[in-house]
Amino acid sequence: MINCQIPTGLIVSCQAPADSPLHDPIVIAAMARTAINRGASGVRIDTPAHVAAVRQQVSAPVIGIWKQQLPGCEIYITPRFEDARAIALAGADIIAIDATLRNRPAGEDLKTLIDRIHKELGKLVMADVDTIESAIAAAEAGADTVGTTLFGYTPQTESFSPPGFDLLAQMVAKLKIPVICEGGISGPSMAQKALNLGATAVVVGGDITGIDIKVTAYASFIQLTVDS
Repeated sequence: MINCQIPTGLIVSCQAPADSPLHDPIVIAAMARTAINRGASGVRIDTPAHVAAVRQQVSAPVIGIWKQQLPGCEIYITPRFEDARAIALAGADIIAIDATLRNRPAGEDLKTLIDRIHKELGKLVMADVDTIESAIAAAEAGADTVGTTLFGYTPQTESFSPPGFDLLAQMVAKLKIPVICEGGISGPSMAQKALNLGATAVVVGGDITGIDIKVTAYASFIQLTVDS
């Protein structure tokens, strides 16, 4: 029995670079708790250690992922069932997976992977996609929700920059499952546009929790100004 619903409205992605002091599970959990306390409906968290730390701090839905760089494989967001299982055991309510049309590791089939997550782990599945074709395929394979997460990050879409509002509109028009807008949201007005286009929820990461990226951008801009 799956006892979770897809979060609506704002979902905050609480992540940090591996070489950042913010990467500490205690800090990630504090970010997540703050996000929920301030009105987010859910959080998106990477790695079992971070999911476990966040689970101790929040009762709101946790979307879990595990980014894995596997030899000879382009897919890296929770690529295998064993990765999904580790995230589930750590306390995630929803498992997000790369659901692009690229080859999966060890010849795993997307539908089989989603079925196993449902039946063996009792978790919902968020399919991270890049195109309308992969979105439709993910929905047909049984995904519970589909996100625009990988738009702009695959060979098929690398010439575009997120957010993928056109893709979002296509997904809303063609799919019968909730659609989530993720990637490139850099302000409340942009998030509102995604919701107006029909998104069930909007995932915001760097614009809220990307301290490393933002400070680097400010410092670089200021240095350029000084040098000029």
